[in-house]
Amino acid sequence: MKKLTKTGLSAALLAATIWLPLQAHAGLFDDDEARKALLDLRAKVEAMRTELNARIDTKSDKTSTLDMISQNEQLQQQISQLRGQIEVLANDIANTQKRQKDFYVDLDARLRKLEPREVTIDGKTSQVDPGEQRSYEAATKLFTGGDYKAAATALQEFVQRYPGSSYAPNAQYWLGNSYFAQRDCKSAIAAQLVVLKNYADSPKAPDAMLNIASCQTELKDKAAKKTLQDLIKQYPDSTAAETAKQRLSAK
Repeated sequence: MKKLTKTGLSAALLAATIWLPLQAHAGLFDDDEARKALLDLRAKVEAMRTELNARIDTKSDKTSTLDMISQNEQLQQQISQLRGQIEVLANDIANTQKRQKDFYVDLDARLRKLEPREVTIDGKTSQVDPGEQRSYEAATKLFTGGDYKAAATALQEFVQRYPGSSYAPNAQYWLGNSYFAQRDCKSAIAAQLVVLKNYADSPKAPDAMLNIASCQTELKDKAAKKTLQDLIKQYPDSTAAETAKQRLSAK
């Protein structure tokens, strides 16, 4: 068996030392390749140590043996350094994996908050965006809280921003009620006419027409009677139509 020279040993150690940082660098970006690099590195280090020990055992020349022992000690130091680098690389991989996992968990949570939600509006199931739902609920909360002026502003902004929303018919209806609650009958009538024009099939349409009649009565407008009659004709099965009949019979 050939003697392992100092030059040959140094070259081997130099190659291992150069090879390791390159693999450590790659491992930070490719977990699978990094794991393979770690396994290969451990295998090569173990092979080097086994080969060196085998050569020491077969040497009969004392001088050569002492020289090999010295080289072995140096190699053991190199191996210790390599093992330390392996531990650092393994720790970097573990930290990278954790950061990636935390990132994707956070991203998934953020995306879920932006996904449309299924809600039931006037008995119908619809898909609405979370922001859209929050805006509508905030506006109607102002109304139920008695802040009719702020409610009117919020509801007006809602229908302008979300004209195609499933909440739009209701928002427009409550906008009219917000004006009526402030005794602004002209604005209330205008708002409820939008409900009849744009959302005639909405369950809020009969109530919108009844509110128009109420505003007309408040303004002493004789058109109130015809509005009630039209309500009964267009929405005969509605609760608003029953109220309209009662009002007509009381005149």
